[in-house]
Amino acid sequence: MGMITRVRGRLRSLHTLPKLDEKVRDEKIAETVCLLSVLLLLPYCSRGHAPLLLSLGGWCLTTYSFLVLPLLISANYKYPVRWLRNISSKLPGIMRKYSKPAWKFCCKLYKPVDKCENLFTRMKNICTLATQLVFFIMCDRVLLCSFGGGNCPQKKVTGLYSLMFYNVIAYCVSYIKELVEKEDWSVTVNMTQHSNIKHVAMSATKIVLEWTKAVTFIITVTFMLLVFGLEQGLEHYQPTALYTFVTWTYYMCTEKVFVDLFLPFLMALKIKSLEALEPFYAPVFLRCYTITLAMTLVTLLMLYGQLRFTMISFYLTVYLRAKDMVFNGLKALRKEQAILGQFREATTEEIVYCDDVCAVCLGTMERARVTPCQHMFHASCLRQCLNNSNNCPICKREYVFVH
Repeated sequence: MGMITRVRGRLRSLHTLPKLDEKVRDEKIAETVCLLSVLLLLPYCSRGHAPLLLSLGGWCLTTYSFLVLPLLISANYKYPVRWLRNISSKLPGIMRKYSKPAWKFCCKLYKPVDKCENLFTRMKNICTLATQLVFFIMCDRVLLCSFGGGNCPQKKVTGLYSLMFYNVIAYCVSYIKELVEKEDWSVTVNMTQHSNIKHVAMSATKIVLEWTKAVTFIITVTFMLLVFGLEQGLEHYQPTALYTFVTWTYYMCTEKVFVDLFLPFLMALKIKSLEALEPFYAPVFLRCYTITLAMTLVTLLMLYGQLRFTMISFYLTVYLRAKDMVFNGLKALRKEQAILGQFREATTEEIVYCDDVCAVCLGTMERARVTPCQHMFHASCLRQCLNNSNNCPICKREYVFVH
């Protein structure tokens, strides 16, 4: 009887809702919608629920998102909470008032951290190794353990094996590159530039080191051929095709040997839209690719609930590399683009009228830049001339720009 009485009391209270004032009723509904929104969004934030959604498959997370998110957005749009409206209306004024003092205070706090970050970034070898190691661990946890079937502690060494194997390949490539680029194989050199007197340039220690490098290279290549030929794999080392592609491309975009080879490759493509700015575009392209890969893996790690390692990975593989790209790569690229941007691009008719020939290199022109004195040059030729002088190489007039 007590249960029936309580149910009847609840029903009577529900019947009294329409008698309330419309504003009060809408406010109660808005508070209820806000509370339900928090509850329905918990699976995205909770460490225990996110792996449960993803363990059932990506389709489960996608279905849940398509069903829940439109419902929450429409409900909160129709019944907004009053105190949220007040905060949103006052927030721009508060931000304008306190943004500058808060920004100055944050800059003072961040200044010593910024010095440490710049010092760490300047140590190229240590910075690259730490970034590669963290990225490979991310690949182990996302591409092998998560996509490969939950917890797999035996696959956690795959990243270390892959990194060591890639380092061996990088060593072989660097040694071959050194042999190809070496021009003089004699053991003697001239005393001065204009002298015929020679002396022994290679000491006994240097000769031993050169032979040691050669023997190490031969042993390394032989071992790799035996491994591939006998098809003897390491225990618990079973990388997938996706894992190999992601880790190898990331390694190539961060290791110095392959980064140095990317610039000649980019210049060989002869992309006209780059306007001979390949030395400035190359580091930006490489960093953009690595940051995109790392950001994708960081997002997946966050969905799997590994928040602590996600923060470390984001800081090392995304934030620091993005900061280095903005203050070094992009800054230099924008400076060069601003210099060339002062000279307008020549039209096709102007190039044909000029007989398609650059006056600096005497090469044909498909794209050109026009100086204020109406002379046309390749963008690369114009940049080389600007490094020496701010005068036109033909009429010797100083460039004067009218803005």
